[in-house]
Amino acid sequence: MSTLVHAFTSKHKRRIPMLEWIYSLALTAAVAVAAYYLARLPVLDHIGQMALALTGTIIARQFFGYPERLRAGIPFASKYLLRLAIILCGLRLNIGTLLHQGPALLLQGAVTAAFATFCTLLIARKLRADTPLSLLLGIGTSICGAAAIAAVSPILKSRDEDTAAGAGLIALIGTIAAIGYTVLLPVLPLTDTQYGIWSGLTLHEIAHVPLAASAAGQEAVEAGLLAKLSRVLLLVPVSFILVFMMKRKGTLTPGTTVAFPWFLIGFVLMSVLGSLTPGTAFEIPAHLMTFLQQAPPFLLAMAMVGLGLNVDLRALRAKALRPLAAMAATTVLLSAVTLLLIRFVY
Repeated sequence: MSTLVHAFTSKHKRRIPMLEWIYSLALTAAVAVAAYYLARLPVLDHIGQMALALTGTIIARQFFGYPERLRAGIPFASKYLLRLAIILCGLRLNIGTLLHQGPALLLQGAVTAAFATFCTLLIARKLRADTPLSLLLGIGTSICGAAAIAAVSPILKSRDEDTAAGAGLIALIGTIAAIGYTVLLPVLPLTDTQYGIWSGLTLHEIAHVPLAASAAGQEAVEAGLLAKLSRVLLLVPVSFILVFMMKRKGTLTPGTTVAFPWFLIGFVLMSVLGSLTPGTAFEIPAHLMTFLQQAPPFLLAMAMVGLGLNVDLRALRAKALRPLAAMAATTVLLSAVTLLLIRFVY
């Protein structure tokens, strides 16, 4: 009898997380669909599907709380659907552009990352802000937002509350900045490509780049993603540098590893596939190519829902105000300095 009870319990323990996963994806898809139709209305059409999905979810989270019963599946949307969308975006990026501009953008990304980290820590010190949280925010601002924070937190032995606060603050400031970019776009002295590069070199999360750049068209999105990916690539060397520093201090947790952002490989492979297959035996059918090229905006909107649900404004009010101020000031400085450089370099 006990064996049967154990088998029944085990069976349902496996089934329930799967149901939660399905319901979570259904929720994010429903919000993405609603945002799509709202974005077709007057006035709201200037905001766009992704911005509406993200801001709407953040507001809903503050009033109705986090849907705890769906906690198992929501991170899948914010993490894996985002990466899948970025991989598929590679189909619209010509590999020649990647090979030609990649090295230069990588150098610019490194300079941007160093500037952002230094400014965040310097301003945080002047404000007497919490140092561990400020360091996480500096790394998140300089590389790829919450993903960078999650990657370096085990290395830095960060407290769980600092990791959560850092991810929430990055999502909040990055969202505000991305929407602010779309508002400023009509008065900026930038071409579509320049605007995309500016977005990619300054905004925090990968998701924030297409959110801002989409207002200037697909060309801006492609340029922005290329610039942003040049910063994401820095996650691995920066993590190994931190590992080396923590080892020298003797504070690294045994068994700590550094994860490689493998979705970058998928992005490059899709770029190669989309660039080299036309007119060959490997050419992707037109209807399939159209579907694959139209899928990223919807997948990104679903990812925005997962990202927005992670922002709890009430939980960030306590010790996070000074680190928030340091990161906000760095974001403004980074945006202004990079804007001037791009204006005269490109």
